[in-house]
Amino acid sequence: MAANEEAGTVAVRAIRGATQLEADEREHLLERSAELVRAVLEANDLGAEDLISILFTVTPDLHSEFPAVAGRQIGLTDVPLMCMQEIDVPHALPRVVRMMVHAESPRSREKIQHVYLHGAVSLRPDLTGAQ
Repeated sequence: MAANEEAGTVAVRAIRGATQLEADEREHLLERSAELVRAVLEANDLGAEDLISILFTVTPDLHSEFPAVAGRQIGLTDVPLMCMQEIDVPHALPRVVRMMVHAESPRSREKIQHVYLHGAVSLRPDLTGAQ
């Protein structure tokens, strides 16, 4: 157990996640983005009060909606959310929403659970067991 867990203190942690969409459709993007946010929060025992900020990125082929809208729709109304576009790398996995959550957590870095859903599992097989 890490020192911050033993002492009951919290640290700022960065938690990664990603999901892949089947198509660039607004409702589908909002559904998958909300699913991703919920999955990261659940996997790391976090509530909205633990969140500092969330950064979302989308591949250049996604433009039907901002993923942050999904965060607002599920109740993250006082958490700073920002959306950005990924660089356009020719061999990159298409239709991907990525996010980085900054949160206060008593978990050690090794116990943080990064979440990759749908086709995005292939982005980090070392973290998802998809090797």
